[in-house]
Amino acid sequence: MSEEQDRSGRERPSTAADRRGRRAAASGASAAGKGRATPVRDNRPTKVSVPNRLARFLREVVAELRKVIWPTRKQMVTYTIVVLVFVSFMVALVAGFDFVFGQAVGAVFGP
Repeated sequence: MSEEQDRSGRERPSTAADRRGRRAAASGASAAGKGRATPVRDNRPTKVSVPNRLARFLREVVAELRKVIWPTRKQMVTYTIVVLVFVSFMVALVAGFDFVFGQAVGAVFGP
């Protein structure tokens, strides 16, 4: 068996076009293509007007919002408190670092 053949006995493709099957029909091998012509695109739907597309978009947005599981009032109050506490903590932390580093810079470089 030669180097040009794989285990199935067929000749290995030597170029990228051969590997994609573009030259298979010309070389006598069976065509690996789709075997039919591309369909004509004359039956495409007509373009819809901008107001109709906008209305459809808004209807789909409302439909998606109806699928959302909205939090209860108790959950919203809890989440709001958690966020406010976290933000307050972060503000205090940054303010503390700012004060400490400001004092350190003042001590190093003078008042």
